[in-house]
Amino acid sequence: MTPAEKSPIIRLGPYRPTVILHGGAGALSRDKLPPELYARYHASLLEYLTRTRKLLDSGASALDAATYAVTLFEDDPLFNCGRGAVFTDKGTIELEASIMVTSLNPDGPPVGAVKRAAAVSLVKNTRHPILLAKEVLTASDKDQGLGGTSTMHCHLSGRELEEWGWSECGLEKKSDSWFWTKKRWDEHRRLLHPDTRSLDRYTFEDLLASADPLSQLRRDDADIDIDFVEVPSQGTVGAVALDSWGNLATATSTGGLTNKRSGRIGDTPTVGAGFWAEAWEEHVPNITPGLQIGVAYPKRRLLEQASDFLYKYTKALLGPCLDPLRLEGENSYHYINGAPPSYSSVVENSFITQPFTSHPTPTVRGEVKQRRAVALSGTGNGDSFLRTNAVRTSASISRFSPHYVPLSDAVKLIAGKNGELQRSAADRWGRTGEGQGGIIGIEVTDNAAHGSNHSSTGKRGKAVFDFNCGGLFRAYYEDSQEVDGKEVPKVAVFREDY
Repeated sequence: MTPAEKSPIIRLGPYRPTVILHGGAGALSRDKLPPELYARYHASLLEYLTRTRKLLDSGASALDAATYAVTLFEDDPLFNCGRGAVFTDKGTIELEASIMVTSLNPDGPPVGAVKRAAAVSLVKNTRHPILLAKEVLTASDKDQGLGGTSTMHCHLSGRELEEWGWSECGLEKKSDSWFWTKKRWDEHRRLLHPDTRSLDRYTFEDLLASADPLSQLRRDDADIDIDFVEVPSQGTVGAVALDSWGNLATATSTGGLTNKRSGRIGDTPTVGAGFWAEAWEEHVPNITPGLQIGVAYPKRRLLEQASDFLYKYTKALLGPCLDPLRLEGENSYHYINGAPPSYSSVVENSFITQPFTSHPTPTVRGEVKQRRAVALSGTGNGDSFLRTNAVRTSASISRFSPHYVPLSDAVKLIAGKNGELQRSAADRWGRTGEGQGGIIGIEVTDNAAHGSNHSSTGKRGKAVFDFNCGGLFRAYYEDSQEVDGKEVPKVAVFREDY
């Protein structure tokens, strides 16, 4: 091989890339998720996680990586998006997708920075709705948003949008029947007509024959599925990615709620409700490096401060819709990469106010600026996410609280047990799927952008998640307990291992 034929050297930035995925959340239980079905979900999530991470490690942008991960979901009939999407009450498919970007770089990411967010809805025949959303996002990059009002639209829908994607963007068109699966059709019929005998009156084979008399049942359509007799599918998928240059992207795709009214727009394409990404500058105490903090600040106290702040400044806007965000007891939460550096874990109701004798007290010298960026994606009952503006509210708790609140704690206040999503269902909680859901995200900070150089490598973001229902299909990287510094892929659905 000549030097000219060698692969180009890929220059990576100072951040260690990472990614977190979700494949839906809802009233899942072990008796509705047999081992053979869980094995299929596990295999898909693990494959999509590792393939996306490999792409990031090769130098791909967060935007390209997040959209790539979602295209894999959209081709997998297991998940409620693309080819595995649920049916509307009219027996049709209506898809939604969204994407948003941000960056630790004050100038923004190299692609998509002008518009920041884009969403598509009422998509019926585009194989990958997430790629259509990506085209909407980047459409304003060429003219920097100065090409007229229409170039800055963030949410587009309908047939003309799809035709633009096919003709001008080269996106792939598929027939109606390509999106149909037997498991979603049976779910649609079962929930419309609880009498199980109705399933025999218009079968999936009849549906296929209506589109193509010569069609046959596809093998993957006959596979085992979760029993959704009482709770409809809430399986929105999403990916949040951090690339080596400190850019973040969140990508989300869904078929919506089973038997939703035709024309319904959910949280997935609604900026702030089902997805969000932003970055900001903040002041933090300048603690002398190298000293360990000896004071352990109780997690409960920090969360109550954030709750009081959120309630005080939003009650006037939302009125009785917003209950006080007071914690009702300590909820279990699993940090993916350990507890945040600003405090240590403490025993519940145990408030340590004196420095540990074995550690020196840190020296605080004024404040320094740092830049923080977050990106999030939600899954669950979309109408509840809309009513609470769930995902952006999570980010706002971290950004606007008077004291530093890690994104993990902010997500817990909204999507964790007894959080705002659950409370929004009031006495209907547990009787329907209302209020159920989960949120995933990545948080990354950087004070090197303000004076220090970027010489060090391997700076890391923190992947976070929480959920208030039976399960959240998720995949992410966590630190190995056996080898320091080594990350291992993790796939889970319940709070405990399957």
